Amino acid sequence: MPQLAAFPKAFLDNLCVDGSMSLERWIDLSASLDVDGLEFYSGFLDLQDDRNWPMFRKMVENQGRCIPMLCCSPDFTHPDPEFRHRQVELEKYWIDMTAGLGGKYCRVLSGQRRPEVTREDGLRYAADSILQCLPYAADRGITLILENHYKDGYWTFPEFAQKMDVFCELIGRIAAPNFGVNYDPSNTILAGEDPLELLHRVKDRVITMHASDRYLAYGTIEDLRRQEDVTGYAKLLCHGVIGRGLNDYDAIFTELKSVGFNGWISIEDGVDGMDQLQQSVSFLRNKIRSFWPV
Repeated sequence: MPQLAAFPKAFLDNLCVDGSMSLERWIDLSASLDVDGLEFYSGFLDLQDDRNWPMFRKMVENQGRCIPMLCCSPDFTHPDPEFRHRQVELEKYWIDMTAGLGGKYCRVLSGQRRPEVTREDGLRYAADSILQCLPYAADRGITLILENHYKDGYWTFPEFAQKMDVFCELIGRIAAPNFGVNYDPSNTILAGEDPLELLHRVKDRVITMHASDRYLAYGTIEDLRRQEDVTGYAKLLCHGVIGRGLNDYDAIFTELKSVGFNGWISIEDGVDGMDQLQQSVSFLRNKIRSFWPV
């Protein structure tokens, strides 16, 4: 049966920018959630001193939970090779962070969709950089998970491999036992594409999942497609309680179960606070029990 984790989407700036929430406080808040683990983000201020990693791992483990995965955002598509080298070294540091927290899965991305970088160059830069990280991860028992991402909240440009065809070509260039996909259906909607079509294409390589949902604040999906070059977050789509938006979770879980998926599902929602997050946890817990009965 898949296990549930939670990510503090509502509190990222508090944890990463102004420090108005401590990581200990988030761990304490999360105790009210019916989840098996917590997904951490590499930008948490309290994680910048590696001497703190064992302490936070123990705090979570004392709740009977674990930290299965680390969310981070390497930027491998810069045309400067020295910049890419620094990003590889940074990803290796985040791999160490994952291991230090007791996790098994560390996110990778392609990088930003810079206007001056061609498709072929971007694919080559991203694939080469990820391939450089894989042996380092393997030595530490870490699996790298490439997400079909939209845009890191602290980036300028959207994800290079945001579109389905680019994403699928990138994963097709990388073959390793400790590499797979972190599937996020909502990010496919943000790309103006069909999340079920993407899942059908990559389902055999999905290792983990980000669960969230989106609803149209105004306009149509066609309006969203016309905004593909936007450099900020599309204002047409908003986060909401999982199960009440555009994603068909029955269809998603049917597809995942068909390939024997048994990985972590991390909730990346609840932007309006703990009540919304609680409702999303309840929805997903019930769905998991329905599709993967004990």
